[in-house]
Amino acid sequence: MERYDNNNHDENQIDEINLKDDEPQTRYERREADPGLTKPNQPSKKKKEAKPKRSGAGVLFGGLIGGIVAAVVVVLLFTNNIIPLNNNNAGNSSSTQDSGTPEIAQTVATGNTDIASNIEEVSKAVVGITNLQQKSAWEPSQKVGSGSGIIYKKEDGKAYVVTNHHVVEGAKEVNVVLNNDDRIKAKVLGSDPLTDLAVLQIDGKKIETVAKLGSSEDVKVGETVIAIGNPLGMNFANSVTKGIISGKERSVSIDINKDKQPDWVTEVLQTDAAINPGNSGGALVNSDGEVIGINSMKIAKEAVEGIGFAIPIDTAIPIMKQLENEGEVARPYIGISTASLQQVPVQYRGQIELPKDVKGGMVVAGVQPGSPAAESGLQQFDIITKINGQQITSILDLRKYLYTETKIGDTVEMEVYRNGKAQTIELTLVEREPQQQ
Repeated sequence: MERYDNNNHDENQIDEINLKDDEPQTRYERREADPGLTKPNQPSKKKKEAKPKRSGAGVLFGGLIGGIVAAVVVVLLFTNNIIPLNNNNAGNSSSTQDSGTPEIAQTVATGNTDIASNIEEVSKAVVGITNLQQKSAWEPSQKVGSGSGIIYKKEDGKAYVVTNHHVVEGAKEVNVVLNNDDRIKAKVLGSDPLTDLAVLQIDGKKIETVAKLGSSEDVKVGETVIAIGNPLGMNFANSVTKGIISGKERSVSIDINKDKQPDWVTEVLQTDAAINPGNSGGALVNSDGEVIGINSMKIAKEAVEGIGFAIPIDTAIPIMKQLENEGEVARPYIGISTASLQQVPVQYRGQIELPKDVKGGMVVAGVQPGSPAAESGLQQFDIITKINGQQITSILDLRKYLYTETKIGDTVEMEVYRNGKAQTIELTLVEREPQQQ
């Protein structure tokens, strides 16, 4: 189909196309005729009779009535929003008179008021934690560090606080500092290095507010969150910083014994809300004032800004319950100390024999007497390469499989190499006793 275009025809052709059925004089009149003239050979029309003139007072009265009617109509149009006020400025956000600014301010104020109310309430449940240690038997305990904690439960006259393990690690005495600066001596019910969680118990007489625990499962990336804690000590107690959830299910390796080898991998929430020293153990809160995470760590590099991490509350709750009731987290126990192939001292490497196609494994450095490992026949310098068919190349692999894929009482099958030959060993997992690793 061709597209019709007037530019393809000259002026006469256009006229012919539009006017081909008209008479010649009609065509002429369109170009030259004056609308005030009559056509040739056409009788002239009679003049119309003149209408009587109205008096000046009548004209004035009629104009006045018409003006009043017009004004009433305009007012009705504006009041019914048929004609919007300042229609010309509708898209101008800089307008300050009769614009949308008051409505925007009201919306923002309403939203912030709701959030502020929730944050104010949960802030009362966020406390300071001071770690007191005794350097020698001749000196009193002194403060060596501080962090934050969350009052999550009050029952039978006692209140319970969750914080980070590293906040109370090595403490001779722990004090909880309320937001009114009251200080209460705390008892550490339990602490877990792997998950970096600890639960404290305090007298509940002065406790009036308990934090509402939410859920981290439905948290979405980009969601607004608030971090509450005590950065740099109690001088900045109950500081509030705002940010978003930057990522979910982030895996962060943790070196617990400071040997530069990862001992555990923890799943955390990532946020850009400011988390500083002293914020550890504080609350990560959603806009409803619900605790969705426990602030734990940040990336501390000069070139890095705004990358902090919080333990998801859904992960923390079962650990908190175990620490509160049992004082520790029940995990399967084998009864061995291990080292990677690279960590074996040079003088002992002659004891290790592996086929060339086996690239990794964990060397058994020691076996605890009476442990499942001892009863199963594991020996020093045995090399564990698999557990239940799962490849094992580090202590992290071993722990992660045992602590997430098995339970106390399970029987597992290990593939080990002794003197260069593969063997299969079965052992039954038992509960780890206190102080056992």
